[in-house]
Amino acid sequence: MDVGPGASTIEYVNTETFPQTTSTDVLIVGAGIIGLAHAALAADRGLTVTVIERDHRAVGASIRNFGHCCITAQSGELYELARNGRKHWLDFASRAGFWAREAGALVVARTATELAVLQELSGLREPGEIVLLTAAEIRARLGTASANASVAGGAWLRDDLRVDPRTTVAELAGWLSRQAGVTVRWNTSALGFDAGTSRKAAVRTSRGTIEADRVFVCVGHDVDYLFPDVAAEHGIRRCALQMAMAERPAGLDLEEAVLTATSMLRYDAFTEVPSAQALRDEVAATAPELLDIGANVMFTQRPDGTLLLGDSHAYDLTQDPFLAESTGERLLEEIRSVLDVEDLTVTQRWQGIYASSEKGPLLVRDVAPGVTAVSVTSGIGMTVSFGLAERNLAHDNRANHNRAALA
Repeated sequence: MDVGPGASTIEYVNTETFPQTTSTDVLIVGAGIIGLAHAALAADRGLTVTVIERDHRAVGASIRNFGHCCITAQSGELYELARNGRKHWLDFASRAGFWAREAGALVVARTATELAVLQELSGLREPGEIVLLTAAEIRARLGTASANASVAGGAWLRDDLRVDPRTTVAELAGWLSRQAGVTVRWNTSALGFDAGTSRKAAVRTSRGTIEADRVFVCVGHDVDYLFPDVAAEHGIRRCALQMAMAERPAGLDLEEAVLTATSMLRYDAFTEVPSAQALRDEVAATAPELLDIGANVMFTQRPDGTLLLGDSHAYDLTQDPFLAESTGERLLEEIRSVLDVEDLTVTQRWQGIYASSEKGPLLVRDVAPGVTAVSVTSGIGMTVSFGLAERNLAHDNRANHNRAALA
């Protein structure tokens, strides 16, 4: 079943009958990138792993994004998670065969204030991590006309990675399912969590009970369906965003992800520098409608040349599915200006949804013996997925070691 130009045509359907009760070392609930990162790293530790996913293939936030691992723009804990996960992205791309590029990202600056933010952040990082670029260098990388006076300069973010969001999760899941000790069960829903008999936890599913020593529940914004009290305590809401895909503009061959001023207003590394408030004031004065729609004007180019364009942000406990054409058009207008093109031929529009919380960017909570709910509540699941999985599994190893020492 084709879900769009260049999309994966892999479809996973369970046809076998499973035993009423099975067991595994690690059970992952949810086959998005957070769940699959936990599964991949657990399998690398020699553990048996079972992944269950309620849908017949992944269709959530992991395929609706830009495919941009936005490492450089993170700060503090998230920066460390992103950096630690980078090597795993490249490792599994090589082993599983999905498309990945160490392309970095371009930040296009169109005012002196935007340039000041980039200069200040560059001064805080190691040499070479953020490379400041002239207006001519930015235009050359974008392939735009030399007369495009709207570009004042910019920066290249060295460590950012790119994958194709339409294919990566399916290819990683397919590869995992072929590894010894790993089972992936599609169209299998988690219905309840109990104490196990032979293992710490038992998960009742729509295809029988699975007992496991460790269960990681990685269902993104749907954590409130399974653990409503935990979701409420963490203040989880659904962030809905509008995105589009366009045909490749003639001659455009863009390796890097491209960010703009509104991107600098959304990522902590940028917002922490001295000129960040001046930038917010400048955007509020010149383009307040971009702030009104929570814009992060950015775009990436897929391997087939098509452009992923976006995006806006709106927050609520439950999101209406309707897309505002005015929002999509305003985003396109801004992107056309950056690329210096008269038109973009849109072929698809869609709504992305991810978990968001003002209380913190991550939810990692033990909800029952052996059961941990894991959700990235800040819209950077692709970026921190492997680093977060590495930390969670390392925490398990330390806990097991401490229990053994006390025995």
